[in-house]
Amino acid sequence: MTASNPLPDRVGIIVVGGGIVGCSIAYHLAKRGADDVLLLEQNTLSGGTTWHAAGLVAQLRATHNLTKLAKYSHDLYQRLEAETGQATGMSLRGSLSVASDPDRMEELLRGVSMAKTVGVDIEVITPGEAGEKWPLLNTSDLVGAIWIPRDAQASPVDITMALAKGARADGARIVEGVAVTSILTEGGRVIGVETEQGPIQADTVVLAGGIWTRHLAATAGINVPLQACEHFYVVTSPIEGLSPETPILRDPSSHTYVKEETSKLMVGFFEPRGKVWKLGGIPRDFTFGTLPEDWEHIGPVYERAIHRVPALADAGVQLFFNGPEAFTPDGVYYLGETPEVDGCYVAAGFNSVGIQSAGGVGWVLADWILDGHPPVDLTDVDIRRTFPFQAEDSFLEERISESLGLLYAMHWPFRQYESARDRFRSPLHQRVEAAGAVFGELGGWERANWYAPPGMEREYRYSYGRQNWFEASAGEHRATRQRVAIYDQSSFTKVLVEGPDAAAFLDWISANRVDEPVGKVVYTQWLNPQGGIEADLTITRTGDESFIVVTAVASTTRDLAWLRRHAADRRVKITDVSAQHAVLSVMGPDSRRLLQTITGADLSNEGFPFGTARTIEIAGSAVRAQRVTYVGELGWELYIPVAEAVAVYDTITTAGSAFGLAHAGYHALFSCRTECGYRHFGHDVGPHDTPLEAGLSFAVDFDKPGGFIGRQALEQVRDRPRTKRLLQFQLEDQNLMLYHDEPIYRDGVMVGRTTSGMYGHTVGAPLGMGYVTAPEQIDQQLVDGSVWEIEVAARRITARASIRSFYDPSNLRVKM
Repeated sequence: MTASNPLPDRVGIIVVGGGIVGCSIAYHLAKRGADDVLLLEQNTLSGGTTWHAAGLVAQLRATHNLTKLAKYSHDLYQRLEAETGQATGMSLRGSLSVASDPDRMEELLRGVSMAKTVGVDIEVITPGEAGEKWPLLNTSDLVGAIWIPRDAQASPVDITMALAKGARADGARIVEGVAVTSILTEGGRVIGVETEQGPIQADTVVLAGGIWTRHLAATAGINVPLQACEHFYVVTSPIEGLSPETPILRDPSSHTYVKEETSKLMVGFFEPRGKVWKLGGIPRDFTFGTLPEDWEHIGPVYERAIHRVPALADAGVQLFFNGPEAFTPDGVYYLGETPEVDGCYVAAGFNSVGIQSAGGVGWVLADWILDGHPPVDLTDVDIRRTFPFQAEDSFLEERISESLGLLYAMHWPFRQYESARDRFRSPLHQRVEAAGAVFGELGGWERANWYAPPGMEREYRYSYGRQNWFEASAGEHRATRQRVAIYDQSSFTKVLVEGPDAAAFLDWISANRVDEPVGKVVYTQWLNPQGGIEADLTITRTGDESFIVVTAVASTTRDLAWLRRHAADRRVKITDVSAQHAVLSVMGPDSRRLLQTITGADLSNEGFPFGTARTIEIAGSAVRAQRVTYVGELGWELYIPVAEAVAVYDTITTAGSAFGLAHAGYHALFSCRTECGYRHFGHDVGPHDTPLEAGLSFAVDFDKPGGFIGRQALEQVRDRPRTKRLLQFQLEDQNLMLYHDEPIYRDGVMVGRTTSGMYGHTVGAPLGMGYVTAPEQIDQQLVDGSVWEIEVAARRITARASIRSFYDPSNLRVKM
């Protein structure tokens, strides 16, 4: 079908964008039997950014879930030519990634371990072995390398055409030369698109328009914060010693990748700071377009490439290429149904990994559209992780330049962004800064991650082991456990849900019983129909028809969208009231004694039980005090009117000097929560984990009137053996740190992977959590009767496992 043919008035699904991603989505939708799919491309298939991609088909990505999608792409492309008859140029040459220092080697080794959880064939090799596989390689300063024998390179245009051919063969229609000018909506739902040739109605629209997606999405009020950046590579004249079997080479410390093409080398770069292009929007007719050379920008990086591949020094440059690609603020692409508009999906912002990701993206997005939920955990890439401010030009100009450079930078644990900071500050920012706070950023909020003692530098020194803040945070942790600590958690998202149907509505979307008396704080999850966890939060009843939902700032967009989608036809009003209150958490065994000196309220167990909220007076201010904890100690979260926050803080800290009050940051918060086995959404719990598997059955009320979303799915497995379960782990090696995605072995067989990790300063060991599977019931007897190991940086380390937490497993301290 071409632009000269009449367009239909209505279709089931419209895919906007004819690059490799859009064609993959159409292909997979058609394979699933969707017989009314229309793909619209404004120019020519692959003419945006696909055509100039390097064509690297790698399997290894930064996380387990992203690697799973990349491996699927690799496997799909291998069989695509036989299926469609269209050549793809797939060549299984293997790939080398080299390390020139121990830190980079540690990063590569951790990637090796993670890759095993997805079944990627991967090896650790010596510099000498790397030189044998790549004879032009300078190995003099290398400390090691990894070898992925089945990595490939291919023709992006040919793969796109093969996907398009396969899509057409199964009934999809593809139209080139027709631009979509806006997205049409009605009542919060997509109803079609406006094109240059008129409107087309549709039940579902997928935005896969690459560098054009942000501005197109904005026509429907949809936030897709991505931005085009210039991306550079050069192609040399022929070089002796190359062959069609030459592997792909990556030297991330030199910001360089290299591949052979017809006895030449293509040398590509991810320079430390990228160049943003066309903030105001991309011309509609920019197809197969290129940008000017910029040797001044790339020259220093090319010199580092010459060090790694000395033959480049004498090779002529036949082509200097510069073309735009779409990058995101966190370097990870966007997938999923948009939070603003039902039925509208996004697949965009691929940060130069669109070729290796497109096959997997088509698979999971087609399933998501047709089944109503994705087939795997896609929290990493979910579009609902975004924030409105991230689409502002000023933010994108600063942050995207940094995020491009981070693609080949060291992926340090706890690394903090340096650009586009100070978007939101706590009302107590100056106070905690004066106390020594070292800030990190999340959701635009500046948050105290740790406190530097007097005389200590206030900056991060990164490593994969104990970083420079380790001992400072340990002191904060110990103060929380032994005395009392104060945490500024003003970044909490607070949502007011009110109205005649508020109680019934929240009860329906919550697994736990929320319709409790005024003043009750309820810990609960929101589940999907499959019983998986979509949110993990607290809900406090503040009146007969009013409740406050408190969730993490990272989940703001996601949780607000969940509320909006399920509130249809309910008599409720949903209001984000986050800006109205600062939050101070006072935690530790002495928290009651401290607070009792500054308030006349009864804070005793009898007068103020755990899970209770009361309005108390501190420094003349009415403060909502909630007796809950995320650190596993006696304590209160204090919700304070913003205008009065400083006075309340000053009163607490002045009184706290008599009790050894310490300031504590988010690193201490997370080390405490890990010791207690408290779950963290997006890591330990997510849409493919049920509360039963996650050990959260206590927060599920099967008997409450009216039931809840996901109840039927949980009922079906409630009495079955637990063959998947979240366990706690303690490493025997004190010098290693757990983070996530490390393989877990039971009696020598891989049975799962870690979901999160932190050092437990009270337990005195590196700790982690992770799901494991078994053919039989996973109970403490099985756990105790097994030998457990966790693989860290390609080494298996003996670990102790437990179903219950290693600290206060009976949860007694929070109820002191």
